[in-house]
Amino acid sequence: MFGLSELALILLVVIVALGVKKGPELIRSAGRATRVFKSEAKALRDPRAGTAPRVVPGTVVGRDDPAAPRA
Repeated sequence: MFGLSELALILLVVIVALGVKKGPELIRSAGRATRVFKSEAKALRDPRAGTAPRVVPGTVVGRDDPAAPRA
């Protein structure tokens, strides 16, 4: 039947033929998956990662213009 080298050559030709059409799409989706995985892993390690910064209510001190609106 076929030897190992012939099967490897056929497999290589099939991979190259499919890789020309689907390669960029597969690489792009793999990159997205990697980014999502890294962000989720970081969120598991640090529970505050990815959350909005905490806002502390207060007043503005030392404004020169008294007519300026206060935040």
